[in-house]
Amino acid sequence: MPNLLFSYAVGDEIVSLLGQSGPVVWAILVILLFFSIFSWAIIISRARMFRRAKAQSSKFLRAFRRAQRFQDVAAVSEQFKPSPLVSVFEAGYEEMRRQGSGRNPIAVQRAMQIASTEELSRLESRLPWLATSGSVTPFIGLFGTVWGIIGAFHGLGTEGAATIRAVAPGISEALIATAAGLFVAIPAVIAYNQFGNSIREFGTAMDNFSLEMMNAVERVSSPAPRAVMAEAPELR
Repeated sequence: MPNLLFSYAVGDEIVSLLGQSGPVVWAILVILLFFSIFSWAIIISRARMFRRAKAQSSKFLRAFRRAQRFQDVAAVSEQFKPSPLVSVFEAGYEEMRRQGSGRNPIAVQRAMQIASTEELSRLESRLPWLATSGSVTPFIGLFGTVWGIIGAFHGLGTEGAATIRAVAPGISEALIATAAGLFVAIPAVIAYNQFGNSIREFGTAMDNFSLEMMNAVERVSSPAPRAVMAEAPELR
């Protein structure tokens, strides 16, 4: 109960200080609020997208490894569309269809590499904003800190005496601006690092899938003896 009363008291004190803050501090807080809202919107949307992509990638890999022909994979690939592996497969499969009977595995590999690069760019979209928020907002809060200290020294000069009453309002404004900047920056930096790890994992998964598909393509296109081909998966 005492902790709850203390929390209410601190909250009321912060509201009171905000009411006494000047236009510069308010402008800084509004800018930080904008950064926070946009950053959290990106964090939530990217987290959902990565979660769906990871789940659908596992399902697509199982479907790919169970299939007997490339056509079977292409027929069901649309339901796994959130996975970046689907775009890599479709690029390779489309290149195989264009070539017809004379398949060039190198061209198929290049097509899948291009699709992999495009998927990485799609996954990385909007993430630079998180990096910007994590690096810029502490300095925006620091500007509010400097401005609050200037106000504190101004109050000290007006009072003519070094008292807590003279400097407390300015110092409080400075601390509020600093806390707001850190409140925006810390989640943005954490999310940016976590999403960066996820993107690297997706990049590795796409590279591994490209190699796995190339093995299947080469087994089909190589002039192997009939006995060997009978043992290979019938991916066509």
